[in-house]
Amino acid sequence: MENIIRVSVSEAARLFGVSSKTIRQAIKEEELRYIVVSGRYKISFISLIEWSQKSTRRSNQFANKGLGQYVDKWKINNKKYSPNIKLALKPDENKKTP
Repeated sequence: MENIIRVSVSEAARLFGVSSKTIRQAIKEEELRYIVVSGRYKISFISLIEWSQKSTRRSNQFANKGLGQYVDKWKINNKKYSPNIKLALKPDENKKTP
């Protein structure tokens, strides 16, 4: 089963740098995929990303006010401590199980 990340309206607004009203309008216009849990919208994170990239204004809001403003801080400059995908996916052969 695929792991689907879902967020609330207020979380989506904070993550993407827009208002809750904007998110609710996108739900109303069926631009976002969502489910209703206990009377609350739970929006698919993937659909939020796709939706945010359809408009230059929303894309800029994401980059300047939303989660995108932190992307440069996440980049690892010191390659010595950068994770190596080959090591992460390969089981550790040096460990011996009792």
